[in-house]
Amino acid sequence: MTTAVAAPFRFFSLRVVTARRLGPSLVRVTFAGPDLHALHSHGRDQSLSLFLPHPGQSEPAVPFELGWGSPRSSEAESGGGWWQGWRELPDDVRAVMRSYTLRALRRDPDEIDIDFALHGLEPGATVPAGPASRWASRARAGDRVVLLGPAVEDNRAIRFRPPAGTDLVVLWGDETAVPAVSAILETLPAGLRVRAWLEVHHAADIQDLATAADAEITWLVRDERSGAGSPGAPLALDALRAARLPPAEAPYAWIAGESGRVRELRRHLVRERGIDRRQVTFVGYWRQGLSEEQLRERGE
Repeated sequence: MTTAVAAPFRFFSLRVVTARRLGPSLVRVTFAGPDLHALHSHGRDQSLSLFLPHPGQSEPAVPFELGWGSPRSSEAESGGGWWQGWRELPDDVRAVMRSYTLRALRRDPDEIDIDFALHGLEPGATVPAGPASRWASRARAGDRVVLLGPAVEDNRAIRFRPPAGTDLVVLWGDETAVPAVSAILETLPAGLRVRAWLEVHHAADIQDLATAADAEITWLVRDERSGAGSPGAPLALDALRAARLPPAEAPYAWIAGESGRVRELRRHLVRERGIDRRQVTFVGYWRQGLSEEQLRERGE
């Protein structure tokens, strides 16, 4: 079936151009598509939905037609009839749907980059990998996916929105939020004070990040601290509590990653640091011990 046109989101049929490792736990996949010129975004922590095939499928099973070889693609609103159709497909048939951050958008040619955190595949992993991590680890040129993304630059899937007059930005993210923090840093103006903490599993996952802001970026490596190998360890909270933030009249904080840790850090920033709770954006990208399907079934 085909869905009706409805901005600001639409579906795109994409193919993998390249895939390369950024570190033991991270892989960057570049995609292109015949109608990618219609994808628009201001960047920052722009969220996208990816539909991925199961092993053995040549393309993801979705309840609408996209026309893989043509320059036209069906358009749809995020709350349209496709959702129910997708849910009604058999579990082992319907496309795996996951949320990711738009790491980069380029023109001439039209391409996008998405960085995948390979949970369960990194050295020493204690939990099994999910279907998206397994797909990303095997991604090859020509592999097909479907993307639900923005057709307008400023859209509700961008959460990073510091108010006018913000004089200090505080950022924290685990490896799932490294792409969002990286993209946010690239958009910040010169002179804006930024304190950022990025938590990864391995030192080899550390990246060089570009920003014009007055940014102090601290990388926290879990496997270099005894007892800190799991996402439940207090590495992030200890680091923020020990930090001396510069004085600010209008601070703004953005924290994203594992839900339990995000809640702890938000409480620290609001209760211990005194940051107005309205100026703290917090996003749980994943939940320790639960798959995205389980979270969806619980309505979270």
